[in-house]
Amino acid sequence: MSGTGGVTYTAVDASYFEKRTLKRSAGFWGIWGIGVAAVISGEFSGWNFGTETAGFGGMAIATAVVIVMYFCMFFSIGEMSAAMPHTGGAYSFARAAMGPWGGFITGLAESIEYVVTTAVVVFFSAGYLNGALDAFFGIQVPAWILYLVLYAAFIVINWLGAAVGFRLAIIVSILAIAVLVVFVIVAIATGGFRAENLLATSPAPGQSALLPNGLLPVFAVIPFAMWFFLGIEELPLAAEETHDPTRVIPRAGIVALATLTVCAVAVFIFNTGVLGLKATQASGQPLLDGFAAMLPRGVTGVLAIFALVGLLASLQGIMFGYGRNLYSLSRAGYYPRFLSVTGKRQTPLAALVVGGVIGFVLLVVVDAIVAADKEIGAVAGAIELNIAIWGAVVAYLMQMISFVVLRRRFPSVARPYRSPTGVAGAVIAGVISAVIFVAFLFAPAYQIAILAIAVVYVIGLLVFAVYGRRRLVLSPEEEYAMSGGLRRDPEVEDYAADQGQVLGDHPR
Repeated sequence: MSGTGGVTYTAVDASYFEKRTLKRSAGFWGIWGIGVAAVISGEFSGWNFGTETAGFGGMAIATAVVIVMYFCMFFSIGEMSAAMPHTGGAYSFARAAMGPWGGFITGLAESIEYVVTTAVVVFFSAGYLNGALDAFFGIQVPAWILYLVLYAAFIVINWLGAAVGFRLAIIVSILAIAVLVVFVIVAIATGGFRAENLLATSPAPGQSALLPNGLLPVFAVIPFAMWFFLGIEELPLAAEETHDPTRVIPRAGIVALATLTVCAVAVFIFNTGVLGLKATQASGQPLLDGFAAMLPRGVTGVLAIFALVGLLASLQGIMFGYGRNLYSLSRAGYYPRFLSVTGKRQTPLAALVVGGVIGFVLLVVVDAIVAADKEIGAVAGAIELNIAIWGAVVAYLMQMISFVVLRRRFPSVARPYRSPTGVAGAVIAGVISAVIFVAFLFAPAYQIAILAIAVVYVIGLLVFAVYGRRRLVLSPEEEYAMSGGLRRDPEVEDYAADQGQVLGDHPR
C-alpha cells in the first residue's frame, strides 16, 4: 500500500479493471440525446413552483440568470472533460484540483443530485401516469406501485447496455421536444394562450404586476428555474462510453444546452400564458393541465401519454448519470467497490440498483410524511426538488473552483477544447452558484432539504474518514491527479501498472 495526502491507495492487478469496463457506443447525437433526455423533464414539471411567488418578471429574471450560469459553467466543464476523458466527471475535476477530500465532497454532492433528481422525475412521472389512467379509465394507482414499476423498468433499460441507452435517449428526446412543439401550436391555434395571463396577479402595495412581490423572490425561485437545465452537466460521465470524447462531449453538450434553452423559454411563456400564474405554480403536471385547459378530456388522456415521454426521457438520462457517478467513485474506492463491477453487458448494474433503492425509499418516506401532514403535501415535490438542487449547487461551485485552480496548477496539460469564457466564465458561474447556495441557507422553505443533505454529508464524511480513505485505488481519475495531468487517457494507458512510481514521482 502507498499513501499520500491523508489517504491510502491499495494496489490492484489488471483483473480489477477488467471487471470494471465500459463500452464506447456514443457519437455526437448520442451525447446530445443523453444530455437533452437527462434534462427535458424539467420543461414538463418542477420549474413552475415559482411563477406566482415571483411573478412573470421575477421568474424571467431567474431564468435568464440561470441560462448565463449554465452556459458559462458548461464551457468550463467542457474544457475539463476534454482534458480528463474518463468517467469521473465532477469528482474527477475536483480531485485533480483539491485532492481526495475535495473529490469526495464534490462526488457526494453529485451523487445526491442525480439520485434525488431521479426520484423527483419518478414522482412527477407517476403523477402524469395517474393523470392518463384517470382520463382513460377513471382510476388511480397507488403511487408506490408506480414508483416501483418505473424504477424497475428503467434499471433494466440501463442494464441492457450503453448502446441501447444512447439510441433510446435520442428517440425519446426528439419525441419530448415534439410534444412541446405541439403544445405551443395548440396554445396558439385554440387561443388558449393569453398574454394577459402572464401578468394576472395582485401585486403587493407599491409593486407592479410584472414583479408583484418585488425583486427579493427572484432569489427564492432560482432553484425552480434551474430545473429547466439540471442534469446537463452529467455529460462528462459518458467519457469512457463516447467515441472521441475530447471533441464530442463539449460540442454536443453546447448544442444540447442551446436546444434546452429554446424549449425552456417556450414552455415558460406558453404554459404560463395558458394556465395563468397561480394555476401554473400550483400544478403538479403543468403541461398536462395546460393541454386539459385547451382540449377535450379524451384527447387530454392521449396527450398525457405523450407528455409522459418527456419525463421518461429524463428518467433514462438521469439514471445513466447516477449509475456512472456511483461507478466512478466506487472504482476509485470512495464508495464500496462492488458498485463498479460491470459484468458481461459492461453496465454498472449494482450501482443502478442501489441508487434506485435509495430513491424509492426517499419517495416512500416523503409520501408517508405527506400522509401525516397534509399541509406538506402541496410542496412534497418541491422538497425533493430542492434536495436535488442543493446537491447540484454544491457540485457546481466546487467544479468552478476546480476550473480556476487547474488553469493555475496544470497550465501546460493538454486541453483539446478551451472554454471561450475562460476563467471569467467560471467565476461568473461560481458566483451565481454561491449566491444560490447562500439563498438556500436563509430560505425557511428549504430548511427540510438542507437538513436532509446535512445528515447525508455528516454520515458520508465520517465513513470516508474512518474507512473509505484507507482503501482508494489508482483509477484513471486518481492517476490523472497524481501524475499532474500527464496520465490522462484510459484507452491507451495501463492504470494498474507502475502505481508505486506514480505515487513516488507525483505526490499530490
